[in-house]
Amino acid sequence: MPLTQTHEIVRRARAAGAGVGAFNVLQLEHAQAIVAGAERADRPVVLQISENTVRYHGALEPVALASLALARAAKTPVAVHLDHAENPDLVHEAVELGLGSVMFDAARLPYDENVAATREIAEHCHRHGVRVEAELGEIGGKGGAHDPGVRTDPEEARAFVAATGVDALAVAVGSVHQMVTRDAVLDLDLIARLRAAVDVPLVLHGSSGVPDALLTRAVAAGMTKVNVSTHLNKVFTRAVREHLTAHPAEVDPRRYLTPARTAVTEAVSHLLGLLDPR
Repeated sequence: MPLTQTHEIVRRARAAGAGVGAFNVLQLEHAQAIVAGAERADRPVVLQISENTVRYHGALEPVALASLALARAAKTPVAVHLDHAENPDLVHEAVELGLGSVMFDAARLPYDENVAATREIAEHCHRHGVRVEAELGEIGGKGGAHDPGVRTDPEEARAFVAATGVDALAVAVGSVHQMVTRDAVLDLDLIARLRAAVDVPLVLHGSSGVPDALLTRAVAAGMTKVNVSTHLNKVFTRAVREHLTAHPAEVDPRRYLTPARTAVTEAVSHLLGLLDPR
C-alpha cells in the first residue's frame, strides 16, 4: 500500500466525526504492534516518533526509516509523524526523510515567540508538502509540569491558527502527559467551543490518562487526533514483567518481547475501535 499521509487520515476522520489513534513508537516492536493492531481493527493509524525517542536511539533516521517501511507494507493506511519536536533542525531532517507531518512544540515560549517560531516552521514544511501540528496551552506532564487546570482559550486558538498557518492544533482541555492512571477529567464543553473556533483538526495529547468512555465522548465533542503513549508502555512493560516472573531463567529477549508486542497489538486494536466505532 502506498504511504498515507497524516493529514489525509485526519481529514477523512474529521469529516466523518470519527477519531484517529496516534501511537508513539519507542522501538521496532512498538511499531510492529501498532501496525498489527490497526490491521486487526481495520482502521488507519499514525506512528509517532518523538524527540525523546530520537534522543534514546541517538538519531532519527534508523527509527524513521523502519517506521516508514512498516507503514508502506501495511494492509491499512498508516502514516508516520514526528511528535513533540522542539528542535527546528530535527523538523528539517524529518522533512528530508519523507515523514508527512510534524508536531512542532513551542508551547513553552511566550505567545508571540510561539507564533513566530511556529509560523517559520510551517512555512518551511509547507514548501515541501509536509503538514504541521502545533500546541497552544500547557498540557503538562513533561518535566514535572502536572497542571491539568490550564486550558486553551478558543479565541486565542483562532488567532494562533490564523497567524501560524498550522494544519492541526493540540489543545489543553484537562489531560496531562505521562499519566499512569486513567482518571483525567476532560472539559467537553471547551472541546466543542474549540472545534467551533478553529477550522483545523484538534489533537488530544496526554490521552493515556483518559478513560475509554471519555475518549469516545471527546471525539464526539470535536477531537480528531488522539495521542497515546504511556498507556501502551504500561501494557508492554506489564507483559514483559509477567513473562519474566513466570520464566525467571529466560535470557532470550525475543521470548519476552513477543508477548509484549502482542499485548500492545490488542490494546491498539481496542483503542482504535473506541475512536472510530463505525
